[in-house]
Parts: sequence; C-alpha cells; structure tokens
Amino acid sequence: MFPIRILSSVATAGLLALGATLAAGGLQRPDQAETKPQAEDLSRQGVVIHAEPENVQEPAKSEVIVDVSGVQPGYSNFCRVTATPEEVILDFGLNPQPFASGAQPVKANQRTVLNFYTAKRLLVALEKTIQRHEQTFGTIELDVRRRTKLFQQRQQGGDLRK
Repeated sequence: MFPIRILSSVATAGLLALGATLAAGGLQRPDQAETKPQAEDLSRQGVVIHAEPENVQEPAKSEVIVDVSGVQPGYSNFCRVTATPEEVILDFGLNPQPFASGAQPVKANQRTVLNFYTAKRLLVALEKTIQRHEQTFGTIELDVRRRTKLFQQRQQGGDLRK
C-alpha cells in the first residue's frame, strides 16, 4: 500500500471518496492481490474514514436582494489599499491629474472597510468580471504609455500588435 497523508482539515466528502477508493482497492499495486483494507490497517497508516451521517440535508439556497434605492453613485480613478491584521481598507478618490509626474495630492471621498473574508470574495468577483470584460472587449492595458500608443495607432489605422 502506498503511504497516505491527510494534512489539516479535509472535507468529509473527500475523506469518503478516499475511503471508497481504498475500499475498492483503487490504490493497490498491480502485483498485490485484490483485498479490501481493514479499518485497523487504514488507521495505522493515518487514514481516518468518517461514516456519512444519515439524514444530511442540502443547505437551503439563499437569494440576496440588494436595495440600491438610497445609494449615492460616485466615480473614482484612484484607490489606495491598506490593511490591518483584521481588515482591508479601501480609500477611493478622484485624481484630477492621473498622468502628471511628481507628488499628486488626492482627496479620498469614500472609505470602505472590509474583513478579509469579504475582501477575498470581492477579489474573486472582480477577477470574474474583468475576465468576462476582456473576453468580450480585449485585454485591458494598465500601462498608460502603451495604452495611448495603441489608441494613436487605432486612430491612424496602423498595426495594433506593436
């Protein structure tokens, strides 16, 4: 039998699938006879198989309805991200001279504070949204110099691959 290690917490379903594979002989070497591993053998190897609880119900699906009637819209072309050990802080503002060099004073007009769980969910949602946008409209170029060069080439009907 191959050595098996399960680190940290693994979902019960994964353990059940592993147990089913072990019970079916899925991890045996071809030169070994077909035998089902006994619970004691698995226990000595560090594998713990939990029985599936009876009467397990699927969690109810919830729908979140967002009321945006009182929301004040805003526009930002600047975002500063800072963090504490417990929270992520997003300061949004408007930079009137985004392409100027040197020190740029930007007044933050909105601060959003998130816990790390919500920040990670936001990250995933933004990644999916940007991925869909780029699939539809093309890659978003973050380098301003390259972006303006591409814009000028489009205006002149030149080659866009440079």
